[in-house]
Amino acid sequence: MNKLLLSVLVMGLLGCQSKDYSKEVQEKGEEPDSVLVSHLEIIDIMNGERESVYSLEGHFEAPNWTPDGKELIYNCNGRLFRIPIEGGKSKEINTDFAVKCNNDHLISSDGSKIAISHHSKEDNKSRIYILPVKGGIPELITPNAPSYLHGWTPDGGTLAYCAERNGNYDIYTISIGGGKERRLTDAVGLDDGPEYSPDGRYIYFNSIRTGTMQIWRMDLDGSNQVQITDDDYQNWFAHISPDNTKMVYVSYDKSVEGHPANKDVLLRIQELEDGQPEVLLSLYGGQGTINVPSWSPDSRKIAFVRYEFVNE
Repeated sequence: MNKLLLSVLVMGLLGCQSKDYSKEVQEKGEEPDSVLVSHLEIIDIMNGERESVYSLEGHFEAPNWTPDGKELIYNCNGRLFRIPIEGGKSKEINTDFAVKCNNDHLISSDGSKIAISHHSKEDNKSRIYILPVKGGIPELITPNAPSYLHGWTPDGGTLAYCAERNGNYDIYTISIGGGKERRLTDAVGLDDGPEYSPDGRYIYFNSIRTGTMQIWRMDLDGSNQVQITDDDYQNWFAHISPDNTKMVYVSYDKSVEGHPANKDVLLRIQELEDGQPEVLLSLYGGQGTINVPSWSPDSRKIAFVRYEFVNE
């Protein structure tokens, strides 16, 4: 049986349906009979060796590595799935009514809960919810929308997210018990991708405030905002290694606006203390490749998604 046909059948059985990319392909100048294939892979940062975990025709994205090191969680067509790191059968996580999840999802440090961004039925805007990692009924955390989840404190008590309020996208935090949100940034333009350092001291984020998207860092209360990267790339979504020594992020060409899919990008890595960026991998991807924290618990490997168009 044709491999691509087999993948469609498998995807259908798992509830992750293949998307019709024919119009998108033609608009991008690809061959009309090409289809998009997503590849979930792992790279060892010490030796550069790569392992293939999962490949399917269609689009899935954003792998989280579970704290026990045994599984990866990713999203596909608004739903969440889990798969063993050695590959095999993918299993859907029951998110009850939340079946329009985007690629902003996080696992609590103790591995018991998962936080998601789901586009609510009433207005189709993203709001943040929490549910048991094994599945269950999501609990609403952010009534205000849109809110896009990115960070969770190591102690499990607070979430950090990008939110549009009054026409500007800034970084906010909120208790997992809900309540009043706290605004941390107020620069003109987009501030996005907040992630807590594993030691709980800082929030790393990306900001367009200096003209290109660069990685920044601030204290938990929003003070002492310091630029970390400063180069000719558009740098997005810094993820800090569990041992708190390195960060990895995705870099676009400086001509690219936003963080679109289907671009030639770099995964770059650097030491947190005065490190210089090094290219870990060049790939076709962007949006969906590494939107969420995907370090292995031992800080040695990174999970990511790359994409390619292939002929049927």
